[in-house]
Amino acid sequence: MKLALHWQILIAILLAAMAGTFVEPDTTVAGIAVPAVFAFLGTLFMNALLMIIVPLIMASIICGMASIGDAGHLGRMGGKTLAFYLLSSLLAILTGLLLVNVIHPGEAGLVAPVDDLALAASVDKVAGKSSADIIEIFIRMVPPNIVEAAAEGQMLGLIFFSLLFGFFVTRLEAGQQQLLLGFWQGVQQVMLMMTMLIMKFAPLGVFGLVAKTLSETGLGLFASLLGFFVTVALALLVHMFINMAVLLKVAGISPWQHYRAMREALLTAFSTASSAATLPLTLKAVEQGAGVSNSKAAFVLPLGATVNMDGTALYECVAAMFIAQVYGLELTIATQFTIVVIALLTSIGVAGIPAASLVAIAIILTAVGLPLEGIGLLLVTDRLLDMMRTAVNVFGDSCAAVIIARSEGENVYGSQGAG
Repeated sequence: MKLALHWQILIAILLAAMAGTFVEPDTTVAGIAVPAVFAFLGTLFMNALLMIIVPLIMASIICGMASIGDAGHLGRMGGKTLAFYLLSSLLAILTGLLLVNVIHPGEAGLVAPVDDLALAASVDKVAGKSSADIIEIFIRMVPPNIVEAAAEGQMLGLIFFSLLFGFFVTRLEAGQQQLLLGFWQGVQQVMLMMTMLIMKFAPLGVFGLVAKTLSETGLGLFASLLGFFVTVALALLVHMFINMAVLLKVAGISPWQHYRAMREALLTAFSTASSAATLPLTLKAVEQGAGVSNSKAAFVLPLGATVNMDGTALYECVAAMFIAQVYGLELTIATQFTIVVIALLTSIGVAGIPAASLVAIAIILTAVGLPLEGIGLLLVTDRLLDMMRTAVNVFGDSCAAVIIARSEGENVYGSQGAG
């Protein structure tokens, strides 16, 4: 009997943990660097997933918008989606703020000087971003060249263009509308079929990604930042299994059913650390597993993959507080509130790709006057925490989809519609 995909992925993660632990960065077999083989498998898988993201997002949003129909319905859906994303992100940030103030992970006396090379690496990783990036979020929503935006993976611009395109498709004459809608529906179906093909190789890709990470960092490096790691991990777990479970329950949806439906998508999000790359599986889980209509899922999920980053927002807040504690800086309530607001705003514009949250952390540190060199301390555990917070990001998007669909009267998980 063939194992289900999520079990194959889980086994791949366990095997990768063993392989990555025992393989050194310079380990070779028959003259071939073993970590390079891991990198090849992981990169090939990630590239294959990212290859289909732009056409899938555009087709999904355009078809979803065209299916929604009237502007009143669209306005209601947009309002509900925005309200949910703001609420869930705020809950995540406050959860992180509470735990970092209770645990005080940075007060263990960890004050490590950050050398020039480490600082340069961290600056390179945040791609030279600054606090002006908050304004750039809105500028990127209206790209001057949609083809260039697609080539550079500027998701906000693509989403805005696709929303407008889908909306005005519904304003065309019947013949033209049917022609365009049929084309984009065909593109969407082809992209989903390609996704299913790529996912057959997911266990190999996941093995490569995780094994490469552990072969480079090892498990010993986590010891010095154990308090920070535990604080973030605990906050992410509280948000995912308590905050989101309560929201699902209030909406009349069984949290247990939703966790089960999302297991493959969550494992993929964890292993790839990319909410954008996981989007095809999230769409599949929400539509086929939960019973959400394509029109709702295609509107809520692609938008969420770009603007709803619960785990990222939580991490940004805890990271800023941790750096302040490490350097012995006392932050007032007003400063902490500033961190909350900036974390909420910057999480909206962080791309769904690995390590992108370091951009937002740099913005927060600059805005509240914390040492930017502190980013170097975060690089030790960033990859594993990035994987965890990506899973939380994806789960938050899926909760939005099922809760909004339920509020629109859809038969989610066999429940009775709300009317």
